[in-house]
Amino acid sequence: MPKIPFLPAEYLTKLWRSLIEFHMLAEGDKILIGLSGGKDSMFLTAALAEVQKHAPVHFELACYTVDSMFDNNFPAQKLEDFCHQFGLVHYHEQVNVMKVWKGRGNTPCFSCAYFRRAATNRKACELGFNKIALAHHNDDAVETFLLNLLNSGQQKTFLPVTFLTRTQLTVLRPLIYYRENEIIEYGQKINLKPLKNPCPYDGHTKRQEMKELIITLSKNNPELYCHLAAAMRETSGRELWPEALPQEAMINKFRTFWKK
Repeated sequence: MPKIPFLPAEYLTKLWRSLIEFHMLAEGDKILIGLSGGKDSMFLTAALAEVQKHAPVHFELACYTVDSMFDNNFPAQKLEDFCHQFGLVHYHEQVNVMKVWKGRGNTPCFSCAYFRRAATNRKACELGFNKIALAHHNDDAVETFLLNLLNSGQQKTFLPVTFLTRTQLTVLRPLIYYRENEIIEYGQKINLKPLKNPCPYDGHTKRQEMKELIITLSKNNPELYCHLAAAMRETSGRELWPEALPQEAMINKFRTFWKK
């Protein structure tokens, strides 16, 4: 049996911060980890398994993988073995993303993300889990923030904790304070073996464009990333225009002004 990865306490500092700051854990929680086999989700699995040993509250863990069917030889057994190291049950299902997408839009990325989320939520409800843990890190949050700002004019990104009213599930993002390079470094040091991403669009997405844009702009402004990360926070220093009025409300304002 492979040796269980040992995570030094310093690797978990930012994880404990997010768990405590955003009240992610409660007694009796049943948490389903979204395990893709990538570096982030494998690190999250190892980290939460370590936290489980020391947390002052008791909670259950299991892992769930959605095979998007990009590769006929998806290594499900490797993920099963990885989870077994930590005594975790691993669930695995297939979603034929390309069949669902059927060529709508430039890439199947939106369809893939949507159906993977839906499958994970459904599985969590089916198995009686009340929380889902996803491996989004700080770079993901900043890139999402910039992506929304530049492509839809919205100042938003995903939250550390999101409650889904329809399913009554709570989505956790415990790696929210980790930079991507930290996860790569820590993963290498504890000898994690991430699977190769089988997605044919890997590295050719809008998110990748944001990642490269941040790198380019940071060459002349080294503080750019920190400023973007700070802009995601609610703060008393924000000075933004009021929300745009609906057309009818604006017409009424004009009528009131002209007294007609």
